[in-house]
Amino acid sequence: MSTLYQSDLSELPLLHRGKVRDIYAAGDEHLLIVTSDRLSAFDVVLPQPIPGKGEVLTRVSRFWLERTAGVVPNQLTDLSVAHFVADPEQRRALGERALVVRKLTPLPIEAIVRGYLIGSGWKDYQASGAVSGIPLPAGLRQAERLPEPIFTPSTKAAVGAHDENIDFAGAVERIGAELAEQVRALSLRLYQESAAYALARGIIIADTKFEFGLDADGRPHLIDEVLTPDSSRFWPLDQYQPGSSPPSFDKQFVRDYLETLAWDKTPPGPMLPETIVTQTAAKYAEAERRLTAAVRGAG
Repeated sequence: MSTLYQSDLSELPLLHRGKVRDIYAAGDEHLLIVTSDRLSAFDVVLPQPIPGKGEVLTRVSRFWLERTAGVVPNQLTDLSVAHFVADPEQRRALGERALVVRKLTPLPIEAIVRGYLIGSGWKDYQASGAVSGIPLPAGLRQAERLPEPIFTPSTKAAVGAHDENIDFAGAVERIGAELAEQVRALSLRLYQESAAYALARGIIIADTKFEFGLDADGRPHLIDEVLTPDSSRFWPLDQYQPGSSPPSFDKQFVRDYLETLAWDKTPPGPMLPETIVTQTAAKYAEAERRLTAAVRGAG
């Protein structure tokens, strides 16, 4: 399986190299986004690629963007990578890791929806009985399904920095009340409809992160990655048991391994054993297969 830790497209200006994505200018109105095989954990980019990861994330994002287009417009275009990358060797290196998308103005928050009590939400609940200022019933267990999904936004950190959870008032301060209400409603609807689809295919989407960008008329569009194993917690339904952290199809598997190390969660990240790399790649591939196999088979 091929790997791509960092792209290098000589024909296009590099605008930004993020934790996982390399973003290039593709004319005045479009961007070319390359999803590399880099993996970040605790907001630190690890030194090894996960083979095939970028291709899985790109295909899964495209799948969800196409599936949710009736809920909210998104960044996808019909333009091909070949239209902007003429060099066949560079295209071959990209594989299926690149998308040409509309250039939109990203909002300065991450729109997180939680359907289950896990991760930083579980820690928040243990300390305060609430998550991002939203009170929850007493006595909930780790990984327990919430009475209803909740919107818990966060800031967007630069590479090497940590995102910070904020409450809804914090989102209003950053993007205004009307837009914050709109983003919350869209995020909850996207999560609920997508989680129901995934559940029927044996995957619990415990939580996920959406990002939105505005067009010239101020209308929100879904951007970045969507409902992938990088931006979500995916749990196998047949192994789910509240009361402990369930096994997962996502990078939580890597986080759990890193928690066993004497690492302070600051750069540089530690090297992963080959077994962790191989198992992580297999988990990403299995998530894609479960979510999209029936659709691809019908096509």
